[in-house]
Order: sequence, then C-alpha cells, then structure tokens
Amino acid sequence: MSAGRQQSGRLLTFEGGEGAGKSTQIAQLAEHLRASGYTVRTTREPGGTRLGEAIRAVLMGEYGAPMPAMSELLLMFAARAAHLAEVIEPALAAGEIVLCDRFTDASFAYQGAARGLGEGAVATLERLVQGERRPDGVLLLDLPVAEGLARAQKRGDGNRFDHETLAFHERVRESYLERARHAPTRYAVIDATAAPDAVAQSIVNAVQGWL
Repeated sequence: MSAGRQQSGRLLTFEGGEGAGKSTQIAQLAEHLRASGYTVRTTREPGGTRLGEAIRAVLMGEYGAPMPAMSELLLMFAARAAHLAEVIEPALAAGEIVLCDRFTDASFAYQGAARGLGEGAVATLERLVQGERRPDGVLLLDLPVAEGLARAQKRGDGNRFDHETLAFHERVRESYLERARHAPTRYAVIDATAAPDAVAQSIVNAVQGWL
C-alpha cells in the first residue's frame, strides 16, 4: 500500500521477556513497512519522551533497597501518560504505524503478575491513563526464560530486571502467554528461538493481517 492511500494509524506493540530480540525485530519490521509505503514511528517504553527517558533511568537504577512494586507501577504509567500525549496519539492521528517496544502488557506481566500487584491495579491505571486506547496488535516474542536471560547477559547492558530470579521471569512469561491465549486475534505468539530471518517473516505475516 502506498503512503498516500494509508487511511488510519495503527499501534503495534512488541512484548516478551529479557533477551527476546525485540529491538532487532522492530528495526527490521520498520524497514519492511517503510519500503511498502507506510509512515512508521518506532518508540519504546518506558521512554519515548524526555520525561519518559528520565523515568526510565530511575526505573532501571539500583538503590541499595528494592523499589516498592507500586512505585515501579506508578512510574511506568507516569512515563506512559507522557508517551501517549506527546508521541503515540499524535502519530496515530497522522496515520502513522507506531511500533512500540513494550506497552501495557508489560505492566500486567512484570508488575501485575511477577511483582504480585494483581491485574486490578494495572487495569485501573490502564483505564485512567489510556482511556480506550489499546494496541491494534501485540507481537509476543516468546522463548524459554533461561535462554532469554543468557542472551541478555551476553548483551552486557543488563539492568535490575535482568537480575531478578528465574521464578520472577517465569511468572512474566506465563502472564504474557495467558493474555495471548485469551485474545488470540489481537496477539501473535512468535517463536523467538528461531533464526532471526524466520522470526522476521513470522512477524510480517502477522502484521499483514492487522493492516
């Protein structure tokens, strides 16, 4: 489809545990979509704005004591509110395809499930901050936790989430997969253990159905 015929924006989010390869795949999908005539915006959470990136630095830091789970969740949504207002909503209104590295599914998985805050707390903030805005499609890059953590360690840019227990990351993975099972038309579970080119093709196949 040519850019001139593009009718409306789409929010497509990439989710998955540590080391799933989201950044690489976002870049490849963006290149593919631009070559097909779409206007594409790539962004990430937490981050995407000056305020969001400042909050990201707080969230990823170490402070000598565990950050309270509710503090973590509220900071995530504080960054998300700015991200929606400054980046996501304007891009969608302009008819762009927004590719976002993590969105609210991550809050359900990390803070709701793995931190034990529950779905209710996350859902309340989701309604307050996002209104009716939800992703048009979620690409869940799935792989065994141990493999993902090994990949993340090789990157050499770990953060405090990488240092959580194996059980923590297993809860994250199960939460993602459970959400995908409940909404199979909105989620595409991608085997992230496959070769990068195969993963990229699976993503393109899924995205074509949403566009």
